[in-house]
Amino acid sequence: MSVADNREIARRFVEEVWGRGDFALEAELLAANMREHTPGPGCTPDRDGHHQLLAGIHAAYSEIRFTLDDVVVEGEMAADRWTMHAVHTGIFGGIPPTGKRVTITGMDVMRIIDGKIVDLWHLEDQLGLPQQLGVIPGPAPAG
Repeated sequence: MSVADNREIARRFVEEVWGRGDFALEAELLAANMREHTPGPGCTPDRDGHHQLLAGIHAAYSEIRFTLDDVVVEGEMAADRWTMHAVHTGIFGGIPPTGKRVTITGMDVMRIIDGKIVDLWHLEDQLGLPQQLGVIPGPAPAG
């Protein structure tokens, strides 16, 4: 696959799979034996665990919008940086719905072979989200 093909896979993964919750596209883009190197809490490091996290996010948040901020591709490796905007309307991670609007940022690094994501490393702002939901205190004011 070309660099342009892999860039398009990274874009679709962020904007369509995560942003729209397109489960059919998730199944199409993730290799059957894909390895999730940073699975979500309580999720297995495979396609099923990835789907569990994706479905959980889409059950707990509404008005989800992912913005793809950057994509860098070299050969079979793609790295992206994204921003998610959403409203917390369902239980997630044991946190009851708050109705609060949240914005978090994150990154993915993926290895793509023959049009399929075979390895995925995923990081997001896991401290900022509970602060925005009011579950833990935010940073102290400067001064």
